[in-house]
Amino acid sequence: MKQNKHSIFNDIPDEQKSGVVFKNHQLKKKIIKLLDKKGATTINDISKKFNSSSPKVNKLIQELIDEGLIEDLGKAETDVGRRPHLYGLIGDSMYFLGVDLGRNSIEIGLMDFNENPIHFSRDIEFNLENSEKSLLQLCDIINRFIDQNPGWRNKIVRIGVNLSGRVNHLSGYSHNFFNFTKTPLSSILEEKTGVPCFIENDTRARAFYEFYSHKSKDSGNILYINADYGLGLGVLAQGRLLYGKSGYAGEFGHIPFFENEIICICGKKGCLETEVSGRALEKQFKDKLKEGQSSSLQHSFANLENIRMDDIIKAANNDDTLSIELIGVMAEKLGKGITTLIHLYNPELIIFGGALAKSKDHFFLPLQMTVNKYSLSIVRADTQLELSKGTEGAGVLGACYLAKHKVLNPNPS
Repeated sequence: MKQNKHSIFNDIPDEQKSGVVFKNHQLKKKIIKLLDKKGATTINDISKKFNSSSPKVNKLIQELIDEGLIEDLGKAETDVGRRPHLYGLIGDSMYFLGVDLGRNSIEIGLMDFNENPIHFSRDIEFNLENSEKSLLQLCDIINRFIDQNPGWRNKIVRIGVNLSGRVNHLSGYSHNFFNFTKTPLSSILEEKTGVPCFIENDTRARAFYEFYSHKSKDSGNILYINADYGLGLGVLAQGRLLYGKSGYAGEFGHIPFFENEIICICGKKGCLETEVSGRALEKQFKDKLKEGQSSSLQHSFANLENIRMDDIIKAANNDDTLSIELIGVMAEKLGKGITTLIHLYNPELIIFGGALAKSKDHFFLPLQMTVNKYSLSIVRADTQLELSKGTEGAGVLGACYLAKHKVLNPNPS
């Protein structure tokens, strides 16, 4: 991986991994992480936190100021004694770029060190295909976004790219898209952009966003269900994303759940995703129309094959009976799967996101009823179910937060 623009986040040479140089290097990292977590802090508080002398901390603070990472925010408000100086991170010192790949579009966002949004672009036209053309288009879109402002490229220290399917964040390989070369996707992106890159499964990135933001940050053990065209699961245990041995944990949609003859997109039969997903909803809806059932969407589409998941969800929210019925049945089936997860993980919080969750009570109420019916009350008693707030750009923000997390915590987790 390319070296970080700020030396404090780079590994020091092996010959220096002992003695004063190494200890100071590690302490400066700890100071940065403390300021990130706590905000503006005094030298005295930093000294107490790390059991280090004030002169030593003051020296390291000055070095971090010289490197452009932190700044003197002036004197603290106090009624007793001398007013100490407060020090905090410089938001503009480094940026993190998040890229979220959809089937037909891309969202890109830029965030600074203090997590302030710099710029976001949504609904950029893009066709996600397992082809060199699609990969080159992706690299071009990222570079054109960065080049909108001449000052951005030199400040971006990490790029995170989300995509669906099986993604190994450690090796940098995507096994569903851009797998036609032996070179890891993350390495290709890094070479094309000139910035250190990582790839992540889109559901895990959204799970990290849900954990990192608002009240779910207080919950160390959460599950995030991404009910969209596919069915994904992101797991956080004690605040850490769960990857499993090979990085593929969370294939919830491919649990053999039904005795049906429906071939899943993975090639197997009977996966949960074959009857609980946006892809399944489209098929079920069109099959019902062919059987003679009616829907308000029949008046909106000359060719019923053009009806998509989003159209069905919108129709449900506009009181279309067929759409409501199908989503409700699907939610009941998902509820049985969720019951299994509750019994396995006993999580504090389960958050439901993705397009299907946008049908709100049509989706959520039958799901809750099924969970209450089939789960053991003593196990589910402390588990809260909630719909995602549906924050626009959640995937991009998740990628940005993960990029920052990986810079501050370089050891794989």
